[in-house]
Amino acid sequence: MAARWIEQITGLFEDKKRWRRYKARKEQLPTSYRTGIDGIERYFMYAGSIVKGDVLIQMLEDLADLIERAAADGTPIRGIVGDDPVEFADTFIQNYSDGRWINKERKRLTDALDKAADEGVNAPETENRP
Repeated sequence: MAARWIEQITGLFEDKKRWRRYKARKEQLPTSYRTGIDGIERYFMYAGSIVKGDVLIQMLEDLADLIERAAADGTPIRGIVGDDPVEFADTFIQNYSDGRWINKERKRLTDALDKAADEGVNAPETENRP
């Protein structure tokens, strides 16, 4: 029972273990790939707006898979990300949109406008007064 209470405050223990495994995998990469993944990871943290820990970890694990395969094949880091690393990162992030905080706000906006439209349809007609 105490473990569940602690996890509510600090986050899931399994996510922390996955994070540590990801960091260990990253450390095993050759220097140029590690430098590349560090840069992409930093961009993800700022631009990704991902608030769900499990989604963030999955995204980073998938990135590690991609970079590890490229390193094993000898594909240079620019061969992975192309000429525009920002476009690569933004496209990669789009695959994990369910963990982004903005989705909650988009839903909230849509729900508010739906409610307003329903209220407008069901509102009594008012007289036009001069």
